[in-house]
Amino acid sequence: QLSSEVPQYNTFNPPISTTMMKLVIASLLAGSAAAFAPAMNSASSSTAMGAFNIDNMPGALAPMGFFDPLGFAAKADEKTLKRYREAEVTHGRVAMLAVIGFLVGESVEGSSFLFDAQISGPAISHPGQIPDGWDALIVTFIGAAEAQRAQIGWVDPADASYDQPGLLRDDYYPGDIGFDPLGIKPEDPEELDVMITRELQNGRLAMLAAAGFLAQEAVDGLGIVEHFQVGMIESTDFGL
Repeated sequence: QLSSEVPQYNTFNPPISTTMMKLVIASLLAGSAAAFAPAMNSASSSTAMGAFNIDNMPGALAPMGFFDPLGFAAKADEKTLKRYREAEVTHGRVAMLAVIGFLVGESVEGSSFLFDAQISGPAISHPGQIPDGWDALIVTFIGAAEAQRAQIGWVDPADASYDQPGLLRDDYYPGDIGFDPLGIKPEDPEELDVMITRELQNGRLAMLAAAGFLAQEAVDGLGIVEHFQVGMIESTDFGL
C-alpha cells in the first residue's frame, strides 16, 4: 500500500557562504579589470578621434563582427550613428551599475547602515521601500547627471534644426564626458579603441544580465542572491 504522506524537504535557506561571495566579487572585479587590461595583438585601426562610420568604429569583435541584423547603422548618417553609440554606451554603463546593485543590495540585506536595515526582499521591490523623500533626491541626482552629460555632448536645442533632435556636438565622442578620476584613459589611439570595445562588450553583457535579473525576480519573487542559495541546496539534495 502506497503511503499518502507527502515527503518533507528541508527548506532552510543558509546564508551565502563566504566562498561564494568571494567568487561573485572576483567575477565583477575581473570584468572591470578586463576593460582596462593592456591591448593584445590589436589590429584595429584607430577611430576614436577620426571619422565615425560602420567600417572602422570600435565595438566589433569576431565571430559576430559588426552586428546589425536590422540595418539601423547601415541606413544612418554619421550624426545618427553617433547618437546610436551614445545611447548604447550610456545604457551599458547604467546596466553595469545595476548588476552590481542587484548583487550588493540583496547580499547586505538586514545588515546595511542605510534606512535602519529595513529594506528587504528582491531588488526590484527595494525602490518601493525607500522612505518618502529619498526617491525625489534620487531622481534629482539622476536629472543633474543627465543635464551635465547633455551640456557636454549635445548641441543647444536653440541652435539645432527642428528635424535634428538630440544633435551631438561635432567635437564630442560618444561616451566621452571627461570622467577619468584615475587617469587610465590611454593616450595611444589604438589602445583607446581597444578600451572602448571592452567597455562596450561589458556593457552589452550587463544589459542582458540586468534584463534577466528583472525578469527572473518578477516571475518567482525570489532575489538573485536567493537563487544562488536555492541552486546550492538543490545541488546538495540531488548530488549535482
